[in-house]
Amino acid sequence: MPDRTDEARRLPRVRDEMTPKKVFIKTWGCQMNVYDSGRMADVARTLGYEATDDAAEADLVILNTCHIREKATEKMYSDLGRLHRVQKARRASGKDMRVAVAGCVAQAEGAGIFSRAPYVDLVFGPQSYDRLPAMLARASRKERVLETEFPAVPKFDNLPAAHTGTGVSAFLAIQEGCDRFCSYCVVPYTRGAEYSRPAEAIEAEARRLVEEGAREITLLGQNVNAYRFGLANIIKRIAVIPALARIRYTTSHPCDMGDDLIAAHRDIPKLMPYLHLPAQSGSDRILAAMNRKHTVDAYCRVVEKLRAARPDLALSTDFIVGFPGETDADFEATMNLARNVGFAQAYSFKYSRRPGTPAASLDGQLDEAAKDERLQALQDLLLDQQKRFNRSCVGKTLPVLFENPGRAKNTLFGRTPYLQGVRTSGPARLAGQEAMVKMEAAGSKSLKGTIVKGP
Repeated sequence: MPDRTDEARRLPRVRDEMTPKKVFIKTWGCQMNVYDSGRMADVARTLGYEATDDAAEADLVILNTCHIREKATEKMYSDLGRLHRVQKARRASGKDMRVAVAGCVAQAEGAGIFSRAPYVDLVFGPQSYDRLPAMLARASRKERVLETEFPAVPKFDNLPAAHTGTGVSAFLAIQEGCDRFCSYCVVPYTRGAEYSRPAEAIEAEARRLVEEGAREITLLGQNVNAYRFGLANIIKRIAVIPALARIRYTTSHPCDMGDDLIAAHRDIPKLMPYLHLPAQSGSDRILAAMNRKHTVDAYCRVVEKLRAARPDLALSTDFIVGFPGETDADFEATMNLARNVGFAQAYSFKYSRRPGTPAASLDGQLDEAAKDERLQALQDLLLDQQKRFNRSCVGKTLPVLFENPGRAKNTLFGRTPYLQGVRTSGPARLAGQEAMVKMEAAGSKSLKGTIVKGP
């Protein structure tokens, strides 16, 4: 039997009545999940919960989950097993721990989570966390809570204003859900139909984030450039905030990259010259099977327009290999697309069969060995491109927004306009400020440099 003494030692002693309750939130998946976790922490704070980084001392643990790939789901269940041991130890010592599963796995599996992990107290989807106070009240009465219905009024409109410190870089959700229905994707089923927040609410939140110290804002959405009131318009609207230095957005669909948004990359200096534009495949046949609604040629024409508008633009992308029916020729077409476009960064994955999606029932499912081999070949190419892009920056002087002090004394960590991490020497007081840094060395994922001109 495993030794549980270490877990027991980490449990807190009996708490004084004045000590606040504590909440631990673990997040998997996309930036939207990170944003959601931050807002759940805000709601929990209004209920008297203080955030902790140690699950063993938490009165409430929330696992905010991702359902895109199977491994993330299994990791969640592994964590639940470990939490159950801590939960039992706490209860044996007279303290409680409520365990909640939130996010897309909760939405997709619902009551099935209770069947597999009966010690879970709450299961709620990503459109339900604004109801957290009522759900916790029900759980305190020993009621098992299941909330996976899509609300009539989206959560954005039901939440109190975010009021916590955000750090230098902050996320701001402007759109949620997706109407694209790519055949491999669970998002339309777990996040619901597209909904766009009013521009006034977005601007007000952006100003609040800047007042709290944010210098960079990333606008978020499952299909962010489908924002119904015009993503270019909202970028222009927040670009006038004086203390806001940088604007980014993610994740985009090539079919929604309109001319006005392309022009914004040319005309708005605060909009960073870095764009994540998922391609998913370089084969028109596979793109059609994925229901992506664009061709390779259409994708490349969007890239050409973007680079004409902003010649220094760097691109990142997503690729899925091993989609059902993918042949050697289809995969080679993906490799050719990557070679021809050239990406500064990319995320690539093996196709993961997700129950309930159209692709899950397609013929021609590939075996794992074939998917592994293709993924390795593609990742080798993409990593080489990333290294070459980083090396191309050596000798250049680039603006770096410092996010926080480094681990070593008198060092700083920041990011270039191209989202590359940069480590340099400098005083901690420069965190939150932008300075010019001459790049002197490059690794696969980060750069090193020297400050040549201060804020």
